[in-house]
Amino acid sequence: MASFKDFVLLVLLTITFILITEAAQKHQAIPSVEEKKELERQLKAINKPAVKSFKTEHGVIYDCIDIHKQLAFDHPLLKNHSVQLKPTTAPEWITSNNISSKVDPLLLLPDGINCPDGTVIVKRTTMQDLVHAQRLKSMGFNGPRHFLTERNNTDGTGQYYVAAVNYGPKSFTGVKGHLNLWEPQVSQDQISLAFIAVAGGPKERFSSIFVGWMIEGSNLGCYDITCPGFVQISKNIPLGSFLQPLSVYNGLQYDIALTLYQDRVKGDWWFAYNHENVGYWPASLFKTAGFSNRANYAAWGGQVYSPVIENTPEMGSGHWPSEGSGKAAYVNDIRIIDGRGNFLYPEPYSLREHETSSKCYRAMYVHENRDPWVRALYYGGPAGCIGE
Repeated sequence: MASFKDFVLLVLLTITFILITEAAQKHQAIPSVEEKKELERQLKAINKPAVKSFKTEHGVIYDCIDIHKQLAFDHPLLKNHSVQLKPTTAPEWITSNNISSKVDPLLLLPDGINCPDGTVIVKRTTMQDLVHAQRLKSMGFNGPRHFLTERNNTDGTGQYYVAAVNYGPKSFTGVKGHLNLWEPQVSQDQISLAFIAVAGGPKERFSSIFVGWMIEGSNLGCYDITCPGFVQISKNIPLGSFLQPLSVYNGLQYDIALTLYQDRVKGDWWFAYNHENVGYWPASLFKTAGFSNRANYAAWGGQVYSPVIENTPEMGSGHWPSEGSGKAAYVNDIRIIDGRGNFLYPEPYSLREHETSSKCYRAMYVHENRDPWVRALYYGGPAGCIGE
């Protein structure tokens, strides 16, 4: 398959609380005076003036930002954009505002954090976030690789592996899935994530949107908020939030319901977490990329990144899909929204397993006659591959 020049938009939620070990801190490069000045300039641009702020016992700061002054509007295509507080068209399970009982969105925030109306809640970016992001970028990690890639993309910068189910090419306007929550073990310079993605446009300018959860070596994440473009409307759900509780091997299982859907009137792409709208990517971002009129590919699954000199990390639960329920990571209740807004299970034959290397990580597509396993996926694998 031809290589794609991806236009990738991300919203990734972070697993567990921030726990920076002394060993990890020692490995962080100390920026020079000039580098520090540049980082301070970036922080000033990223962290907008707060109407109200909260600091948790773990030292994380959450800011309540005027909804009209958020980072999104630094994007040149959004200078005159009017905030859409709700979509013109939306799936009925989102407009009904029924919040999932599996993981209450309020668990993303400690008690006592409540932003006023007219603001959105944002996790404040720190200099350490930027230093770590620069370190990963210098090693070759610029975000998830496109899920249609046929090979593992092992090159001079790093190793990428995917285990997923793919859908398409077929026109649609939304996808949904429940992502199982785990804490795969990673080293400081590695990434392991679970995702739902949609994509479209011509091959020479392919565009994609990823949402999901991510864990990296220092438990820091800033791929979601340092790039302008995503217009947040929620005052309850900050991007880069810390998710809990987590699943236990052969024990209690937890998941989150994520939905990506297009406003069929305006063309904006909306993201909902546990059936609550978080925000959207305006249609103007996709016009030059050929993705403003529906999508034609989707994927659900897992992905890992590792430097070429290290064995790859765990994906999902760190166990093979064949172990099944309670042991392997899953994505269940996989659905699509067609061009008329109908909420459907994909045809069984339309979902295809995709593995960049079955020796390292596997995907096992299942379809049963019971909810939520009518369309589902088990995926993942243990650590230990290198240059497969």
